[in-house]
Amino acid sequence: MTAFVAEIIGTFLLILLGGGVVANVVLEKTKSNDLGWMVITTAWGFAVFVGVSVAGPYSGAHLNPAVSIGLALAGRFEWSLVLSYIIAQFIGAMLGAFMVWVVYRDHFKATEDGSLKKAVFCTSPAIRNFSSNLISEIVGCFVLVFVVLYFTNANLNDVNNGSIPIGLGSLGAMPVAILVWVIGLSLGGTTGYAINPARDLGPRIIHAILPIKNKANSDWSYSWIPVVGPIIGAVLAGFLSLILSQ
Repeated sequence: MTAFVAEIIGTFLLILLGGGVVANVVLEKTKSNDLGWMVITTAWGFAVFVGVSVAGPYSGAHLNPAVSIGLALAGRFEWSLVLSYIIAQFIGAMLGAFMVWVVYRDHFKATEDGSLKKAVFCTSPAIRNFSSNLISEIVGCFVLVFVVLYFTNANLNDVNNGSIPIGLGSLGAMPVAILVWVIGLSLGGTTGYAINPARDLGPRIIHAILPIKNKANSDWSYSWIPVVGPIIGAVLAGFLSLILSQ
């Protein structure tokens, strides 16, 4: 298990479970059809928990190009590793999206609305206004990266030895899961909170490739928003962290 492989597997699990809950809610004749936003945001949060739990010990579990860039800007990650991490994240995201289609293939066939099928793979705005949509993605990813930069390790205070770091095991993945959950609940209603270029663009490419009957256009005119917005948000978070650390 190398860092590259960990990023692939972690991102694969993230998209398999995150895209899977969208499929479960929006596609026809599923057990959870039409259960709504709370189910989607909750499962996405726990999908982050799963991906981070697996990849964390080996790669730090970025699972998101914007996180890799933001951490590098803040001096918390080596720039020489950023490209390989991003490649791994896109591979994992595309594999995860493909597997969601495999699992829900019958339900894709049972669903007539092409926009619902596309929603399983990638985001789209509730109100199409590129400037507002871009701001939404910038703010959402800014919150994600900025808060991640201020996560602290658990410590046990000892009167003789001072503060002693202690491991939380897989529970250490819970803070970022809660963070993504609250971003979805609070800021996700405008664009679907991609806040991750690999999470949106990778599956969008898979949507374009797969032989899905009566599928909608992959909406390439919008596709740059969930890529550029999160990167800008991550850059702003990284720079602000540097300024505040002086």
